[in-house]
Amino acid sequence: MIDSYTFGRMVIDGRVYQADLMIVSGQVQAGWWRREGHLVEVEDVTDILAARPEILVVGTGSPGQMRVSDTLARTLRDLAIELVEQPTPAATATYNQLAAEGRNTAAAFHLTC
Repeated sequence: MIDSYTFGRMVIDGRVYQADLMIVSGQVQAGWWRREGHLVEVEDVTDILAARPEILVVGTGSPGQMRVSDTLARTLRDLAIELVEQPTPAATATYNQLAAEGRNTAAAFHLTC
């Protein structure tokens, strides 16, 4: 579960993260990097795609400047993975709710803009 999020900082299970991250199969992968900073492509989330979650929550930054590419959105649909794309404050709450419900959920969070 995500304990808290503020611009540039996320706390998960008491551990502080200050760089973008993914949560895949319940494990935090710190230092998530994308080929294009504010665009998430298929190759940026291969670990998530391989894990085949039911849902992918993408936190698009505090004001929501990052976005999911059309190609990735189509790939997720083809794999029957539901996409939830929200600014990071809302996405953290969504992730926690889905995790609390026991849903197989992965996440990718942009922590700044």
